[in-house]
Amino acid sequence: MVFALLMLLTPVLNAQVLEKLPYSGAVLTARAIRAGRIQLHPTNPSNEVNPDLTCSPAPCAFPNVNASEGTSNPVNEHPIAANPNNPLQLLTGGNDYNCGNIQGFFASGDGGTTWTRVCSPGGGGQGDPVVAYDLNNIAYAGGIQSGRIVDFISTDNGLHWGSPITVVGAQLGYLADKPWMEADLTPSSPFANALYVSTTQFATNSDSQIWVSHSTDGGHTWASTAVAPRQHYPTSVDQFSDLAVGTDGTVYVTWMRCPASGPTGDCGGTIAKMLLSKSTDGGTTWTPEVTVASVKMVPDTCGAFYGCLPNTSERVSNIPSNAVIGSGSTAKVYVAMYNWSGTQMQVQVAVSTDGGATFGAPVRVTTSNTGDQFFQWVNLAKSGTVGVTWLDRRADPANLKYKPAFAFSNNSGATYSFTKFLSTTQSNPLNDGFGGGFMGDYRTHVWQRKAIYADWPDMRTGTSQDEIGGAQFP
Repeated sequence: MVFALLMLLTPVLNAQVLEKLPYSGAVLTARAIRAGRIQLHPTNPSNEVNPDLTCSPAPCAFPNVNASEGTSNPVNEHPIAANPNNPLQLLTGGNDYNCGNIQGFFASGDGGTTWTRVCSPGGGGQGDPVVAYDLNNIAYAGGIQSGRIVDFISTDNGLHWGSPITVVGAQLGYLADKPWMEADLTPSSPFANALYVSTTQFATNSDSQIWVSHSTDGGHTWASTAVAPRQHYPTSVDQFSDLAVGTDGTVYVTWMRCPASGPTGDCGGTIAKMLLSKSTDGGTTWTPEVTVASVKMVPDTCGAFYGCLPNTSERVSNIPSNAVIGSGSTAKVYVAMYNWSGTQMQVQVAVSTDGGATFGAPVRVTTSNTGDQFFQWVNLAKSGTVGVTWLDRRADPANLKYKPAFAFSNNSGATYSFTKFLSTTQSNPLNDGFGGGFMGDYRTHVWQRKAIYADWPDMRTGTSQDEIGGAQFP
């Protein structure tokens, strides 16, 4: 087993060792904690008081609200979902290192002003949380537990969760990694209320394969299908999938494929492909993969498999987030990713106007050439407005601290608005709770009617927390 020394930039923790493997950061960190290679050092509790998550007149940015504990240990990796039937109900979660199972979920019933925090049931938690709602006001959450993907069901908006249900086990014999969950929320869809979970399956030799599981009975039972051929390590690695569902029930899965042949023996600094496949029969069969775009990965300067956030020892992912509107051969599909220019991580979005059959050249979301842009996400309002969020470092001359940012497009992704920031507070990744070693692999946003709700790892309390903000549109 190959190890890489994760250099820390603060004296809070001694040098830590993470395995230099293609698995998600949550899995590697959970293993390091349980092996005693990482010792958590709680910080002082925060006395932050949450304001109402509202603003007017639109357009305007919401104040920031801490959805997680705001207390001792870090929380990172933040999915978010909104109940399509109730604009006041939101659900998020995180790798919550205040929970013995390293998985916490946070629910709001008042539009994000206050949150109920619950640690996940079950054992063997390895992080990578996912969340969703269906059309029947049922909330779902899930993640990795003991090498398999599980889901939990709540009928009271996250106040209580049922026992873990296995979504999919280790199909290649070792680890089911990096899940994502989506529900079919179109009432007229032939698969309305179906649930989908994508995952990366790993073998013991690090061969990888993208799978998607589907459930038609509210998450109680699942069927699983391989989407693309098995990739053989180190020639090729598949990882970091995302899902979207069209109005006709077509399911789109995107993921990244990179060669582990970079200068440091991994995917850092290589050319990666962003790929797409879709299913028109509820997840039973999948089309041959289509290349969305090819991008340059940031170099590995810190011993992280997929490259390092410049000026830090933070591993950084490149998840091809996707969103879709419409149906059939005229559906518009949007895929967000970053590209390393050689001096800057730049967020860009590729668009398909023919249901994912072909894609145009990616378009940069901002023309700023100052500061790295990373942890991108794309989602769509029902009107078709494209919303892109990311973490942006242009406000710090040292290119270290970041703020959450967003831009939108009303012309199908041809051009984007000026960048707006969702917080006036910069976050320093050195305060991630791991001495600058792990701030997660992703953060996200969701549309709820005419508002974007975004979450991100916020460091203002001295350790990473699940911060919620957003913007109200006219």
